[in-house]
Amino acid sequence: MSNDHPGIVAGVSSAVENLGGNIDSCSQTVLGGYFTFIVIMTLPTEYPSQELADKIRNSEGLGPDYQIIARRIDSEPKKGPDSSCHPVGGDIFVITAFGKDRPGIVREFSRYLAGHDININDLYGDKTGEEFVLIGQLRIPANVNIRNLQDDLVEMGRELGFTVKLQHSNIFIATNRIRLE
Repeated sequence: MSNDHPGIVAGVSSAVENLGGNIDSCSQTVLGGYFTFIVIMTLPTEYPSQELADKIRNSEGLGPDYQIIARRIDSEPKKGPDSSCHPVGGDIFVITAFGKDRPGIVREFSRYLAGHDININDLYGDKTGEEFVLIGQLRIPANVNIRNLQDDLVEMGRELGFTVKLQHSNIFIATNRIRLE
């Protein structure tokens, strides 16, 4: 994490390569001028977390102003009743919600989803002027009645002054894809 500027992804990816590693998965975004980058990588050598963070921070193109946290992850997510990871299964849906901004919007939607065992895979929210837009990618378990879920979310949105739409990811992609001829 750091203040945003060009070259951060290049610096981190170069650091990983210099350690003989490979980036297996990553997600990067800039919010309010602040850069964040999450990377899952494989390395040929195991390092203690702080040592790895220091090696990446001290690589060419980075430096002491970067906040870097490194931690080892399990190769397989834990599953089961005592696990904090949501079991794999269900379909991917996209929720969009927009309306006049006020405190508690993210909390209301996330609490509702968690209460129905729906995992948020990815979430984006942005305030522009008086309006707040929330877009999320959700994994909805197969046992959830989608029609009832859609109705509940629309009603909750109405109570909050928001327009809410829930679509299967395939439908969302098909209806929002820009076609280039």
